[in-house]
Parts: sequence; structure tokens; C-alpha cells
Amino acid sequence: MAIDWTKIGVDLSVPEVPAAISDGELTTRWRAVQAAMIERELDALLVVGNESEFSSLRYLSDYWPAFESGAVLFAPEGEPVLLAGPESETHARHRGRVSQVALIESLRESADPSYPEVSLDTYDGVLRNLGVSSPRRIGIAGSFAANMVIIDELQRAFGDVELVRADDVVTSLRAQKSPWEIANLRKAFEISEIALSAILERIRPGMTELQVVGIAQAAMYANGAEYEGMPQYVLSGPNSRPAISRPANRVLESGDVVQLNISARVNGYSSGVGRPLVLGKATTAQRDLIEFCRDAHLATLEWVRPGVEAASIARNYQEFFTARNKSDAFLYGPCTGLGLMETEQPWVESDSKYTIQPGMCFQADTFAQATEFSVRWENGFVVRDEALEMFSGAHMDTYEV
Repeated sequence: MAIDWTKIGVDLSVPEVPAAISDGELTTRWRAVQAAMIERELDALLVVGNESEFSSLRYLSDYWPAFESGAVLFAPEGEPVLLAGPESETHARHRGRVSQVALIESLRESADPSYPEVSLDTYDGVLRNLGVSSPRRIGIAGSFAANMVIIDELQRAFGDVELVRADDVVTSLRAQKSPWEIANLRKAFEISEIALSAILERIRPGMTELQVVGIAQAAMYANGAEYEGMPQYVLSGPNSRPAISRPANRVLESGDVVQLNISARVNGYSSGVGRPLVLGKATTAQRDLIEFCRDAHLATLEWVRPGVEAASIARNYQEFFTARNKSDAFLYGPCTGLGLMETEQPWVESDSKYTIQPGMCFQADTFAQATEFSVRWENGFVVRDEALEMFSGAHMDTYEV
């Protein structure tokens, strides 16, 4: 007998999401990278990524590795080459947006197979094909994904070449978003708010944190998410205390504070909608911290404006905690960059050295900690010429369910 999926809440219509990045926008990124390479006197630039830290790699290739690592290798002119691990040639050609693909041993998965039957390329051979035979300075972007195996192979290939950390060559380009990027962020936040609404309708004591995650995941994928932007935060009771954690099989109890941060991803672009909940009636201590944290969140959104020094926003934020006698609740804040990662450069911190510009996208990530629980309010936005365009803002008045 055929299953009628509509009777069990499955919508079979295809959700609308923005199209993939255009060839023109991708090529514009390449040319900007190469201009920065010339300014930095780099003979080559290797942009590395892996399954979890893929942002600059995907920005320049639309390639998101699975299991193995990947990279894009640039010379100062011409089209780059997409580098993949020994198993990933078909995946790289099918999903990547760079016509030339080479296979490199050091990009293999961490199980460390040797692939004796696979014919592999080398960094020096690929660079020679790009017209660079004796590089003196090679920049490394995506440096947090460039492990010792990759560095060792580069050093064997090029001897005493100078390897230079060059993350900023790419992150500086990513700071101000294009209309296409902003459209993807809008859609990602729209999906996250749908998932948040589904949670608020169904969350109950007696469920586990992971069961609530399942509610969010079902809503995300049904409404067009390509993946999750990060592990979904459904952190309850004592599990809510960390600023960074993962959900578990803990059973939700009446009176629990639940720290939610719901994150869908669209075309690589990530979102994060953070809300605190209380299962039942909030205690005085719970209400005090939740409402203080929301006040700090709303104040932050007033401080962020074009032309403002980022560091001054961070100082205002810390002074807000001090003035309300909540210094012990402060851990970090108030904003992180937003784009291909739910937190990316530039952050808003007390030592920041830049001013807010139109087109920058941020997460206002307002976290306040206490001894027995912690809370978070989080929304995304893009800076416009006069004010902010919010990507999210639903359920800001709801915290008791």
C-alpha cells in the first residue's frame, strides 16, 4: 500500500532557495584574491579546507569536502586549480566550480591510507603547470585546516620556501557581503525560525535534548536547508551552562532553562537563532538573567551602526554588564562575523581595529552565564547605510513554555 506522506506532516513540495553562485561572482572573487597576492608578494596561495572548516575553500570554489581535505591553489594570474584527496576526484569535479582538478596525497582522510594504486599529483607539479616553477613565498589561507601532513608535503616539495599565514587575503574579501550572499543568509534564517517555531510547539518535559534536535532537523530539511550550520543547541538544565557544547540524551525536566541555538545552512551560508526557554514558570533568578541578557542584546543592536568603531561596541557591551552588576555573567561578546560560518571574521571585540561598514553581516550573540544555568539571545543582521536589516527576530517575547 502506498504511503500518504501528507497525512503524517510531510510536505512534498520543493522549497525555493537561491540558485548557486554565478560564474561571474566566483571569477570576481578569484581576481580580488590574485590582486591581494601581488600586493603581498606571494608567488602562490593555497586555500585549505576540510569538512568542518571549509569556509574560505568554499568561498573560492563552492567545494565542500567530505572525509578528506581540499584546497584551491592560486598563481598570481590565470584560473586556479582545485585540489582534492585521492578519493574525491569525482566529487570535486561534480560539485566544485573550478575546471582544473588535481589529486594530492596530503589531502587524504585521517585514517591515513596509502592508495598505492592511485596516480597522484604533486604541489610542485601543479604549480609548474600554473607557470610558477620556483616559488619563494607561498601563502596559506584556511590555516586552521592546514595540518602538519599538508605542511610537510609542501616543505618536501619546495625546500626552503617561506610559508606565510595569509588568511586575511580571503577573510578581508568576505567581510562585506554581496546581494547573493545576503539572499542566502535571509533564507537560512527564515528556515531556522521555522524550525524554532516547530520546537516551541512541541517541546515538553520528558523529551530528550536530542529528540528536540530531531524536531529542528526535520523542519530545516523540509524547508530547504542543505545542512545544519552547526550542532543544534538544545542544552537543558546543568547542560545549559557551557557557551559551547553539544546536545545529549538528557531528559528535559519541568523548571529547566533550555539554551536553544538553531542553525540552518543554505548554499554554504549559515544562520543562528538563539533563544532561552524555561519549561514552566521561571524563577526569579531565571527571569532576572534572561531579561538582563535580552536587554544587553537589544542594546547591542542600537550600538551597531555604519562608521562606528567596532571596539567601542565591545566596550559599551562590557560596561553594560558592569553597570547592571552582572560582571560575573560576562564571558565574551557582543558580535561575531556571519557568512559561510555562523561565527567568522571579523569579530566585534575590545581590541578590534576596524569600523563598521555597510554590507557587513554579524551575529549579535548575547550570552550570560550563571552557576546553575546560562542563557543566550542571538540574531543575525546586515549593516545598511542608515541602520540594520535583521535576518531574525521571532519569539523575542517568549521564554516560558
